[in-house]
Amino acid sequence: MKSMVLPAVLFWILFSGFPQDNTASFIVEGEVLKPLKMTVKELASLRTSQVKASDKDGQEHTYEGVMLWEILRSAGVTLGKDLRGEHLTKYILVTASDGYEVVFSLPEIDPGFSDKIVLLAYGVDGKPLSAAEGPFRLVVPHDKIHARWIRQLNSVRILFTKD
Repeated sequence: MKSMVLPAVLFWILFSGFPQDNTASFIVEGEVLKPLKMTVKELASLRTSQVKASDKDGQEHTYEGVMLWEILRSAGVTLGKDLRGEHLTKYILVTASDGYEVVFSLPEIDPGFSDKIVLLAYGVDGKPLSAAEGPFRLVVPHDKIHARWIRQLNSVRILFTKD
């Protein structure tokens, strides 16, 4: 479950022969300083990573994407040394296009608090995600059950538990 940086240029070289939906996007909103609407191209402009993980059938794959904390940092979410006090009562609600939702706490995905990996993937094994999986999905290798490996992700919201 080692994370490696994959330059965005290399991603586009690898994927240049594959059809892509350049209009597909997801949003980041809620308790953020800068709400985002991100396409694959915009996501790939952030620091990208590769994660080797086994799918629900036990098959190992290499997923390409961006760590969830990197995306939240781009949206101005409080992370790192400033994640304390009331900020520890915030959580991440991730929603799929079919309404399926999963939850993460902020410290759970923050590398200052945890070594756990939560990757927002846009590719697998050198190809874009299939229509059934993507164009965006979460990969959560440390979860024993793949229930939070949300497919067809369309929103990431930061919320307060007190609301």
